[in-house]
Amino acid sequence: MAGGRQTRTTWCSRCGAYLSVPPGARSVRCALCHAVTRVERHGGLHQAVGFIKGLLNAFGSPSQPPPSSSGSMRVGDPYRLPASYPRARGKKRALLVGISYSYTKYELKGTVNDVNCMTYLLRERFGFPTDCILVLTQEDKDPYRVPTKDNLRLAMRWLVEGCTSGDSLVFHFSGHGMQKLDNNGDEVDGYDEAICPLDFEDRGVILDDEINETIVRPLGPGVKLHAIVDTCHSGTILDLPYLCRISRTGYWQWENHNRQPETPKGTSGGLAISFSGCGDSQNSADTTAFAGSTSTGAMTYSFIKAVESEPGTTYGRLLNAMRATIRDNGGDSGIPGPIGSFFRRVITFSCAQEPQLCASEAFDIYRKPFLL
Repeated sequence: MAGGRQTRTTWCSRCGAYLSVPPGARSVRCALCHAVTRVERHGGLHQAVGFIKGLLNAFGSPSQPPPSSSGSMRVGDPYRLPASYPRARGKKRALLVGISYSYTKYELKGTVNDVNCMTYLLRERFGFPTDCILVLTQEDKDPYRVPTKDNLRLAMRWLVEGCTSGDSLVFHFSGHGMQKLDNNGDEVDGYDEAICPLDFEDRGVILDDEINETIVRPLGPGVKLHAIVDTCHSGTILDLPYLCRISRTGYWQWENHNRQPETPKGTSGGLAISFSGCGDSQNSADTTAFAGSTSTGAMTYSFIKAVESEPGTTYGRLLNAMRATIRDNGGDSGIPGPIGSFFRRVITFSCAQEPQLCASEAFDIYRKPFLL
């Protein structure tokens, strides 16, 4: 029967974005690059060929072979991920990105420290295996682990590739963010949010539309994603449909930010939740080099302190604790235990913004426990 037909998925033949195909459709238009992709009816082989063609178009000419190093591509891998990316597919997986923009006027001083602290927290507190954590920094000698636009796109696909029920994924980004004029009418405030890769001046930014398509839409039932995004203008950086408004007295409500119901911004049955450094119109204390500051660590510090100070907390209490830490200029007590000792050796704190909470579905923020 027609009512039992399932929505198929494919990949854009030009940019490689994840696309949902309505039942019976012979082609689908990409919301990111506007290319029309033909929907093959002959099984997975044709889809794989189409996707690889898209990757070749998006990430370089096939006449230019990759470097013959640990970062070379694995022949036969359908997603053509670098061989140096973690191959372990554990139930807990994380992508951590810290961009310092060294030797530019946008340089940041502490983004690598942010990544180091998040790595330590995920390993020591939440049991994320070291071989399931992918780190991109400008300082890395592996060319595929430098946070260029192409590598960020590949790394985000690595994060969600093959995810199944019970998987817990984490995406952490510390760097610059900005707003761009919305050109498809899906933003409440008229602006897209974006993260800035290392080469953003030459290659451009990565819009929230693309981030949503890449790491939110593919999440199936039972898969959970947490994003901790420490940039300017990062409130709705994952383009999730719900933004939590919460007052200092604790009153809260979810705002629906999905302006186009025909273009859903949620998951494919999973759960996506983001903590961001500030509202869409705010600057983050970690990433204000555009305004002349190079102080780093405020949002990351507040997140780790809130998690460490109150194990087993709820999302609402965690968000309140993060905001209180920033309002109190870091607080007097600091982060307890060995993680706090490590953190104080590598982080610099500054105070400026108000962290935000977004989600793919509404829930009671004071009843739902925070779990990674």
